[in-house]
Amino acid sequence: MKRIILVGATGSIGRQTLDVVARHPEEFTIAGMSAHRDEAGLLAAATLHPHAVLCLSGALPVAGMIQHAGLDGLRNLIERTDADIVVNAAAGAAGLPPSLYAIASGKDLALANKETIVMAGRLVLEAAQKAGRKILPVDSEHSAIFNMVERFGRHSVRGVIITASGGAFRDLPVDRLQYVTPEDALAHPTWNMGAKITVDSASMANKGLEVIEAARLFAFTSSEIQVVIHPESRVHSFIRTQDGSLYAQLSRPDMRIPILNALSWPKVIAETVADMDPTDVQLHFSRPDADRYPLLVLAYQALDAGEGATAAYNAANEVAVEAFMDGWLRFTDIPHIVARTLESVFPSRLENLEAVAAVDSLARMVAGRILKEYR
Repeated sequence: MKRIILVGATGSIGRQTLDVVARHPEEFTIAGMSAHRDEAGLLAAATLHPHAVLCLSGALPVAGMIQHAGLDGLRNLIERTDADIVVNAAAGAAGLPPSLYAIASGKDLALANKETIVMAGRLVLEAAQKAGRKILPVDSEHSAIFNMVERFGRHSVRGVIITASGGAFRDLPVDRLQYVTPEDALAHPTWNMGAKITVDSASMANKGLEVIEAARLFAFTSSEIQVVIHPESRVHSFIRTQDGSLYAQLSRPDMRIPILNALSWPKVIAETVADMDPTDVQLHFSRPDADRYPLLVLAYQALDAGEGATAAYNAANEVAVEAFMDGWLRFTDIPHIVARTLESVFPSRLENLEAVAAVDSLARMVAGRILKEYR
């Protein structure tokens, strides 16, 4: 039985991870859980896992049941709790430290926090290789790629195609995008996700982050990664083998499958939640419109520019999305903030975590300065 530490237990991925554990109690148990500030949600989750060690990473706890608090507490939870794997479902740049704590403590990492790889992919991958630990992607797209590459062998694959739903504004005329609200952006057509990632899906910043993540995780160049719009969200990624054949992973859009695959790897566990009947769905694919999704174009440019630019892309987008969610920045201004931030010079290679933190801080400062012009 695998013992799991779940970081971000009260978010969308965290709740679905708990559901996977509940569906397979003979396979998994929760050894520890954290939330950032949602103390009530963490305590509610703990009622089904009374032996789990608890941490509130973003606030001082009120209840005596919570043993750890703050970032140091999160580190203690991960390093001191006996477990086999850490599920990192933290949101945003704050997800980088727990990824590093997991690897340093000798645990495998089931990674739903794409910012870990976007900000510090080479450093994290080198740390995992040195520690002899596995990084298992939880994003549906990267889970699909991982499982196909594992079966075919990386040497057999010459490119990947990542699918995208197109988000909430896929069919909205481009000239109306400047009027959309945060509530409009959260109406995702196929997936049930957290607020930030759903906004990023509407802008395709999320897909841009996934392009960067795929390049780092699987050693692809930007020219070897293609994105296509796929409204049905049944194909989660393709690989193209050396002979030109395309292979795809298909299932209903249910995050419990990539979560289960990450937790159980290399074992395959029987599950039916994402079963689909191919006679019930038609599959459509199209190229993304650069005018509708400029943040996807900027992600490719950042990937080619180097490690500093990808970290800055993520930071600037986080700053701009927060302003949009607060209701005073237009949706169409998000890519303007990111593009202008990327006009600054960032190092092509980040040699250590201090350099990563410095770029992240600088990009947020630059983006914040630009934002003042939009108030």
